[in-house]
Amino acid sequence: MKNNISVNHYSSLFLLLLFPITSAIIALVTGWFIFKAGVALSGILILLFLFYRGNQTYEMVWPVIAAFVLSIGGDWFLSHKQDQSWMFMAGIALFFFAHAGYLLYALKNGKINQNFLLGLLAGYLVFFFVWLTPGIAGLGLKSAALFYLVISCVSLSAAVGIDQFPRIAKVAYVAGISLILFSDTIIAFKEFTLLQTLNFLILPTYYLAQILITFALMRVMKGQTPDA
Repeated sequence: MKNNISVNHYSSLFLLLLFPITSAIIALVTGWFIFKAGVALSGILILLFLFYRGNQTYEMVWPVIAAFVLSIGGDWFLSHKQDQSWMFMAGIALFFFAHAGYLLYALKNGKINQNFLLGLLAGYLVFFFVWLTPGIAGLGLKSAALFYLVISCVSLSAAVGIDQFPRIAKVAYVAGISLILFSDTIIAFKEFTLLQTLNFLILPTYYLAQILITFALMRVMKGQTPDA
C-alpha cells in the first residue's frame, strides 16, 4: 500500500505539466505574450517546486531555470522587434546564453557526442553559407547568426551525449533541444530566405520543446521513486 501511494503521488506530479500545456494552447490561439512567456515560466515554477520540495541538492537544475528565464527575454525581443535589427540581435544573444545553460546542464550529465557534432555542424554550416548568408545583411548579424548556429549544434550534441539519465528522460531532453533547433531553423528560413510555408510550426515546436525539457528534469528529479 505504501508503494502504491508513493507511485500515485509520483505520477500525479506530472499533472503539473497541464500548466505549460494550457499556456501554450492559449498563446497559440491568442498570440498574447503573457501566455507565450507562461510556457517557460510554468516550467520554472514546476522545477522550483520540485527543488524546494526535497531536491535542494540537485543544483544542476539552475542552468535550465536560467535558460528558461533567458528564453523569456529572447521571446520578448523577437516578439517586439518589428524592423529593428538590434532587437533581433538582442534576442539571438539571449537565446545564445539560453543554449549555454542547456549545454552546461547536459555536460554535467555526460559529454559531447563528437561524431554527432561533426555531422550536425557540417550540415548546418552548409545550410548557413549556402542558404542563409545571401539574405543576411551586415557582418554583425551574420556573425551573431553563425555563433548561435554553432552553440545550438554543440548543445544538441551534448544532449545526445548524456549518459546519466533514465532513458525516457534522455529521450525527452534530446527531443526538446532538437525541437528548439528545428524551430530556430524555420525562423532562419523566415527571416533570411523566401521560404515562408513552414512558419506555422515555429511556435508549436518551441513550446513543445520547453514542455519536454521540463518533463525530462521532472523525471530525473523524481528518479528515486519506487517506479523509476
